[in-house]
Amino acid sequence: MMMRSTRRLALGLLAGLGLGLSATAAQAELRLGALYPFSGELAVLGDESWRGLELAVEERNAAGGIRGERIVLVRGDAVDNNQAVAEARRLISVSGVKAIFGTYSSARSQVASQVAELARIPYFEMGAVSDAITERRFRYLFRTNPTARDMAARSIEMVVNAVAPGLSVDPKALRVAIIHEDSLYGTTVGRYQSSYAREQGLNVVETLPYPANIVDMSSLILRLQNARVDVVLQTSYQNDTVLFFRQAREANFRPRAIIGGGGGYSLRETMQAVGQDVIDGALNIDFTQYAINPQAAPGIEEFVAAYRAKYGMEPRSGHSLGNYVGAKVFLDAIAAARSFSADDIRTAVAAVDVPDGQTAEGWGVKFGPDGQNERARMMGMQWQDGRLVTVFPPEAAVSALRLRR
Repeated sequence: MMMRSTRRLALGLLAGLGLGLSATAAQAELRLGALYPFSGELAVLGDESWRGLELAVEERNAAGGIRGERIVLVRGDAVDNNQAVAEARRLISVSGVKAIFGTYSSARSQVASQVAELARIPYFEMGAVSDAITERRFRYLFRTNPTARDMAARSIEMVVNAVAPGLSVDPKALRVAIIHEDSLYGTTVGRYQSSYAREQGLNVVETLPYPANIVDMSSLILRLQNARVDVVLQTSYQNDTVLFFRQAREANFRPRAIIGGGGGYSLRETMQAVGQDVIDGALNIDFTQYAINPQAAPGIEEFVAAYRAKYGMEPRSGHSLGNYVGAKVFLDAIAAARSFSADDIRTAVAAVDVPDGQTAEGWGVKFGPDGQNERARMMGMQWQDGRLVTVFPPEAAVSALRLRR
């Protein structure tokens, strides 16, 4: 009888020891959420954004993690707004993440970040551009990337200071059209473009929103032709970018300049879908791309080398770089925080102060009272010979602007 009791006691002690070891192992992992559209129509850019975060985390883990704890990324698929909300809730309540990183899509970031704010979980945005996201002044929301306002301002700046001089014409003589998909993203950029164009005295002859899931742009293109448009400003995702170029070619619509906004114009897959001969010459306002003067973006060459080594290819767009730089900023802040509590992490992030020109994006980091990085800005690129290269501003350029006179 005594032997049985002793045996039961020994087994109980071993079981307790095992539970203790499991708890210790669990404490050695820092779980962070990664909320992106991994499926659906935005999956390519969602995955490209994820790659930047993944590279930054692997780099940090290789250096010992944070406070000796290995970072584990828990993925959430924000395929649409409803799913973004559901996945944010799952990451917080089921997976127990200490923060959420994401998200690329403005509409999905808008709703998912509200879930995180109510749960007092830091939400780190590194890709969505709608100004409305940070205008709510949430306590636990921070964004490293530039905004729709920045995109709009840079596009008008390029018309005035690059396109018009390149064509040897007065900017006010150009007939400009603003077209955009009608979600939160496109609508916000289009509204700011209209405002900035008026300030510069530009002649905007058409402003045409269209459904984000549009399948035929022939009537829109006909209106642009009838309006004798010189410069088209398009804010779009990938599918509508491809559709615009294909149907513009079919209609033989060739404006003197096309300036895109965002990932639809940045993706290598877009160039492959429409053809190099079709897209060459198109301009784009977006996050920094990897073909940029390294002196203006310290660390860009190391990022590209790490990307190639892991994925066996060139970066598909600048979204991976933007998420890589943003993730490094936030991970450094978490490491500097007094603890993993939301308030300690928030305090550390709010104290970040990276001077202008000191990141691989070419800008610095300093968060305003609304959580927006006040030192972020867009770059101007152009498709040339099948590559998207930086052409504006001059200090970041690796090639001269090419325009059809």
